[in-house]
Amino acid sequence: MRILIAEDQPELRRMLVKNLTAAGYTVDDVPDGAEALAYLDAAAYDAAVLDIMLDGMDGITALKLMRANARLAGVPVMMLTAKDSENDKIIGLDAGADDYMTKPFSVLELCARVRALLRRGGAAPAPKKGGVLKSGGLKLDLAVREATRDGALLELTYKEFELLRELMENAPGAMSRDELLQSVWGYDFIGETRTLDMHIGTLRHKLGDESTAPRYIKTVRGVGYRFLGEVEKEG
Repeated sequence: MRILIAEDQPELRRMLVKNLTAAGYTVDDVPDGAEALAYLDAAAYDAAVLDIMLDGMDGITALKLMRANARLAGVPVMMLTAKDSENDKIIGLDAGADDYMTKPFSVLELCARVRALLRRGGAAPAPKKGGVLKSGGLKLDLAVREATRDGALLELTYKEFELLRELMENAPGAMSRDELLQSVWGYDFIGETRTLDMHIGTLRHKLGDESTAPRYIKTVRGVGYRFLGEVEKEG
């Protein structure tokens, strides 16, 4: 499998290349986002590791351009950030990142999490087709992958849409974190649930939901999440 690393710190980049190569992967490395896009466009990669703070084009911009490109949209992406800020993580996840790690980090842990990304087989799970899910003013059109609330379009990422779909389709039952990771990400996430919880957080924000007084998504302590309210399915 082939991995691309975009990191502007030469020493860290060399360390990542060394460890991922030792793990059996073919690894290419670049120092900036523009060059990363050029490499991704020129060859087939199974995953990419992008630093947020790159010289020139930053990692977030590069990721957004990847997700807007039909050929690159399904490439799993790990984001690296030097800032232990929830806002930075939300920006990365909202742009379409599959996972993130905050510097400094264990290179062995990064390798393990890259392996988890690669279990996806390089592509997002195939979306289910057809039908409309409704609950109050919330509507999910599964055929066109469009979500609206009280008639207003919700700008959901692929994973946010799939999370909401899974929760609505399984309502009123609760779904465990492991079930959501498997169904939406398509792989076992080695017991790691931070990425899922961050995606739930951004989804709640876009829905105008509050975890303390939820209207749509309730946290089920020790289990996971469930969708509140009755769900009607058409088609």
